[in-house]
Amino acid sequence: MALALTLTACGGAGPEGDADVTLDLVVADYGHRTARSSTDYWKRVIDAFEKRHPDIAVHLDPVPYTRLDKTVAARAADGDAPDIAQSGSFAPYVAKGQLYSADETLSIGTQADFVPALARAGEISHVQYGMPFSSSTPRLFYNKKLFARAGIKTPPASWDGIERAAAALKAAGVRTPYALQTGPEAAEDETLSWLLGNNGGYVGMSGGYTLDSAENTAALKAVKDGLVTPGLTGPEGPALNRTEAYRGFVTGKVGMVLAHPVLIPMAEAAHVPYGTVPFPGRAGGEATPAGLSDWLVAFKQRHHARQIGTFLDFLYSTDNAVHYAGGQGTLPVTVPAARKMRADAVYRPLWPFVDQLPKVQFQPMGRTSWPRVRAGLQEKIAGALSRNGDPGAVLHGLQREADHHAAVVN
Repeated sequence: MALALTLTACGGAGPEGDADVTLDLVVADYGHRTARSSTDYWKRVIDAFEKRHPDIAVHLDPVPYTRLDKTVAARAADGDAPDIAQSGSFAPYVAKGQLYSADETLSIGTQADFVPALARAGEISHVQYGMPFSSSTPRLFYNKKLFARAGIKTPPASWDGIERAAAALKAAGVRTPYALQTGPEAAEDETLSWLLGNNGGYVGMSGGYTLDSAENTAALKAVKDGLVTPGLTGPEGPALNRTEAYRGFVTGKVGMVLAHPVLIPMAEAAHVPYGTVPFPGRAGGEATPAGLSDWLVAFKQRHHARQIGTFLDFLYSTDNAVHYAGGQGTLPVTVPAARKMRADAVYRPLWPFVDQLPKVQFQPMGRTSWPRVRAGLQEKIAGALSRNGDPGAVLHGLQREADHHAAVVN
């Protein structure tokens, strides 16, 4: 995430002067991107927490999500780390010895409640440092009205099915039959789904990078030959960013898009008749789904381990977890919250995503080198998939870079 150290200070409801300890909490402010204000959610949680724990105040710093990671990194580097921060990464802080582990702050019950796949993704050397907070997994969205216009009876169940549906949509005049989101905004997320669909991925069983594996090369070549070269990815081709892809779907210009549940309220507000299916494997069946998560990390600098744990145990209560996920278009990160959401018909559109979450594979967040490797993917994947691109050559170059970064840091 981008640019400077600008914090909008917004204290909790309780008077900080009456508390024994004030926790400094930095979180993402998503503005109008979600159904409900994330900052309002945090204020309500903090108000309830301070009433129950008058000895602990919480000072809230909501940071625009586009600046969150660099803001947290700058504060940590300047010796002004918050007690708790929402972050897109945790490995660099672990490498510098700046974080408490989860078992140094959370109660055993709270730790045990995390969805196992999410808890594992937050680990380094089998010790959990990243505490999942805002998690998601994508499914293939399709516009039922456009499918009917194109004469498509059923949603795709294989890569050939995606190509056939995209060709029919193009023939029916749809501007962007399949919105391929490999522009720099979220290229690593879209790409991972395609790699997993061909039994590939970013790392192998040993934990080392496998960017230029035969499976990955074949996957990207299939996307290029089957969708990009025939012109089935719209005017922007593989350079499309996620924001534009979602906007295209809700305005009826996109037939299919691999998207997270945050698209649901947007599509419903725009009265788009949509359906979702699991992203298919190349030859059919369900591919291993990709997962995303923002993390909460607890910094050691202020020596507030006990108070941090008290707040986080309260934050991860079932009602709080359900309330946040339901309002933000994300998924619950604890098993009790997932069960409660799955049993409530109000959340029916989210049920398929909730069911998919335990099976997800995440990006290698536990590797200190991953942010640099991810930046390379974001910069170069669209070029690999362009009409004149060479997926094999680009992946080989990215592999060399990844090996270098891994040798330097992790």
